[in-house]
Amino acid sequence: MSNAELSNRRDTAVARGVGMQTQVYAERALNSEVWDVEGNRYIDFAAGIAVVNTGHCHPKILDAVQKQAASFTHTCHQVMPYANYIRLAERLNEKVPGDFEKKTIFVTTGAEAVENAVKIARAATNRPAVIAFGGAFHGRTFMGMTLTGKVAPYKKGFGAMMPDVYHVPFPIDLHGTSTEDALGAITKLFKSDLDPERVAAIIIEPVQGEGGFYPAPAELMRGLRALCDEHGIIMVADEVQTGFARTGNLFAMDGYDVCADITTMAKGLAGGLPLAAVTGRADIMDAAAPGGLGGTYGGNPLGIAAANAVLDVIEEEDLCNRANELGSRLKQRLESIRERTPEIVDIRGPGFMIAAELNTADGSAPNPEMANAVRAEALSRGLVLLTCGVYGNVIRFLAPLTVQDDIFAEAMDILEASIDAVKGH
Repeated sequence: MSNAELSNRRDTAVARGVGMQTQVYAERALNSEVWDVEGNRYIDFAAGIAVVNTGHCHPKILDAVQKQAASFTHTCHQVMPYANYIRLAERLNEKVPGDFEKKTIFVTTGAEAVENAVKIARAATNRPAVIAFGGAFHGRTFMGMTLTGKVAPYKKGFGAMMPDVYHVPFPIDLHGTSTEDALGAITKLFKSDLDPERVAAIIIEPVQGEGGFYPAPAELMRGLRALCDEHGIIMVADEVQTGFARTGNLFAMDGYDVCADITTMAKGLAGGLPLAAVTGRADIMDAAAPGGLGGTYGGNPLGIAAANAVLDVIEEEDLCNRANELGSRLKQRLESIRERTPEIVDIRGPGFMIAAELNTADGSAPNPEMANAVRAEALSRGLVLLTCGVYGNVIRFLAPLTVQDDIFAEAMDILEASIDAVKGH
């Protein structure tokens, strides 16, 4: 079986709307390495889009899943509940930022977590409107893609979006938008189009994911917290991509001096199994009536077992500090490459959630062509990278936090060689 054969079969069997970053078909994986169906080895600097922060097939996580599978795989927590669901909720209630009583629900995907956060905020405030940011990504469901601040490919061709969703600019100094501009846009919105007494929630990614790995300035978070407190608005932190040690803290909001009322999470939560969660202030989380929240697969026993093991691994292997160490090494190597590569106009990100933004050599315009060429060249050399950003000109680095030092060094060499090859050095 070859990658080409599988690609042809996929074209016949799978809807074209499921986009593909590569045509490499995985057969097995271990920690930071993946082997395809042809036996080719790749270093994984995508981690399933920040999902396997603890590495592929971590033995502790596999053991927890196997033990759970031998007991039962599904009962539906709403029908026959189980203790591990409660234990994981207790642990998240303790670990999610915020010095207040919390409660948690489990669902299956990040988009579903966002949907439920909006439902809960509306139930708690009896208000309909939600404010989000340009460049944000919150999922592909109708509410998720309405909140998402990018049209193509997420909204294009899908008709009318959900009502009562408003977008304001996200502060990006490189693009000429300041924190003052972003907060001022909300003030103008309240003056011209939206009564703040109608706003249920403001949702923000502490570091924009698909939007380009732009960290939210501390001043923005403080300003949003003040606005929410002033007007009785619920602040929602979308930590789907930033959660579980990726940013050098268990949650990115740990790095700010304010906290959100509701936190959504998924991706790294269960080490590769589909599990998502919403954790928030207990009084807010209890606003929905019994039966208003949940789902058949929400909090599946296998995902719950994996997530409890993930939290153990993060603590036992000190992965928050490991993220900071790896991120520092990556930034140093990128800065070295930048000295002879003027197209790299910014290197940013907390912990091991790092990105390099590429413009044309004169700095006048985004350079998605070079970003994609570097991604493709690296893939041909055995390194899996992802691009992102509203203009597609950002290379993002999301290797497992457990990547071995020698493999990390090998990946850095491939990255540098790939950039040099694209530049013709």
